[in-house]
Amino acid sequence: MKILVVGKGGREHAIAWKLSQSSRVEKIYCAPGNGGISEIAECVPVDVMDTDGIIAAAREKAVDLVFVSPDDPLAAGMVDELERAGIRAFGPSRSAALIESSKAFAKDLMKHYGIPTARYEIFTDSRAALEYLKKCSFPVVVKADGLALGKGVIIASDFDEAERAVKDIMEDRVFGDAGKSVVIEEFLSGREATVLAFTDGKTVVPMVSSQDFKRALDNDRGLNTGGMGAVSPNCYYTPEIAERCMEEIFKPTIRALAQEGRKFKGVLYFGLMITAEGPKVIEYNARFGDPETQVVLPRLKTDLVDIIEAVIDERLDEIDLQWDDNAAACVILASGGYPGKYEKGFPIEGIPQALEAGALVFHSGTTRRNGTYYTDGGRVLGVTATGENLDIAINRAYEYAGMIKFDKMHYRKDIGRA
Repeated sequence: MKILVVGKGGREHAIAWKLSQSSRVEKIYCAPGNGGISEIAECVPVDVMDTDGIIAAAREKAVDLVFVSPDDPLAAGMVDELERAGIRAFGPSRSAALIESSKAFAKDLMKHYGIPTARYEIFTDSRAALEYLKKCSFPVVVKADGLALGKGVIIASDFDEAERAVKDIMEDRVFGDAGKSVVIEEFLSGREATVLAFTDGKTVVPMVSSQDFKRALDNDRGLNTGGMGAVSPNCYYTPEIAERCMEEIFKPTIRALAQEGRKFKGVLYFGLMITAEGPKVIEYNARFGDPETQVVLPRLKTDLVDIIEAVIDERLDEIDLQWDDNAAACVILASGGYPGKYEKGFPIEGIPQALEAGALVFHSGTTRRNGTYYTDGGRVLGVTATGENLDIAINRAYEYAGMIKFDKMHYRKDIGRA
């Protein structure tokens, strides 16, 4: 098979890496890819939002499958357009991807179908939102309704912070059109967990659990980011919690989307809070999470191509997913200043040494020139390690991360320990 992966980050590198392990895969392309991806796939210079360009590339390369990975092209309906063009594609339709691209839709869906989540209100007018905040107890969570690269969620500890968040999102439009409306919801206390799940719209098969770490600084301080690291498994996601999630959240979500005429086929991300009352949904994503993918896929033993085809053909119930018992940890090496302003173009040293020592190094924001990698993004590299247990995996990940250097490099020192 020839497969084209759409995307350019660490998630796509991990997906391409896992696909490359399949005996069924002859050639991998990636559009547009990055420096690290170029070592295992042929990079095609087409933007992730250029649907016509992706279709043209798929035809030119005579690919058998297009794997649409990022949120924006999924929300824009790239899978729908590929299928209309007669090209086999993996990922949810535009109507199903709304579960991520509109937080308001997702919250209303959960409310209507009795799926446990935080109490909330939706506002399209900033003045009404500010009036509502005057009656709230704090902290509260303020969310831009649309897609905001994982950064459109603000946990406000008092009215002033909440007011600033509403004005930033709705009036100053710091997240663009994602801020046309906001969701203000109750702050949930507990332990966070992420569960990615394959689903063909009828059957849902959860992957191994994970936990990501969103804040930029140690001890969960600083701004929200796209993710500064992850571990798998999540020690708080017990078998009892997993059973409750399956019956109270996973199956009901798939049924709800189907009843709404939005059959979901692809990977559905469940961002969960394990509260004293039980598990509740914080958010949905309509695709693999980043960096969770970088700790989940290394544990997958089943051929990913077999799973993808079963999802597309709606026969996921025929697949028996197998997972490695080992644990995995990922530490993100970021540019200094991320998620705010940062510089690019610094040479990166030490990747060969880390790889030789046993690391998996997934490139998030790099370019490659004359055999040298250079920084080209906020999140630069994901350094992943596996081990017999989480402590071993975490210690190895930090050992490998310490081998890599670039100017103004920043990473959290407490991933899996926070």
